[in-house]
Amino acid sequence: MLGIQEVASQLGVTLRALRFYEKEGLIKPERVGTTRVYTKREIGRMQLILRGKRLGFSIREIKEFLDLYDADPNHQEQMERLAERVRERLDELEEQRKALEQTIEELTTIEREARARLQP
Repeated sequence: MLGIQEVASQLGVTLRALRFYEKEGLIKPERVGTTRVYTKREIGRMQLILRGKRLGFSIREIKEFLDLYDADPNHQEQMERLAERVRERLDELEEQRKALEQTIEELTTIEREARARLQP
């Protein structure tokens, strides 16, 4: 079991971030008096939360995944829901990639035309 300072340092997050995820109900550190104490389970949950955020999932979606993990010992429903959400996220990112590629092409054309007009 680790204290909040150690967990924050280990995970590379702020104390405020840990308190936020606790307030949102994603983690539930134990209390020893007024001190928060984090078990391996809570640290593991935080790692999943941080990974979910890095991959672009919302707090609501991450909470849903974690709740399903707790509710289904076989994790079947969690894996099905995760696969659906990952596919949706991949589709969103693919659309964003297409939009970025189009924007890059347009900007490249504009830059080329602008530079050509600057030539004497």
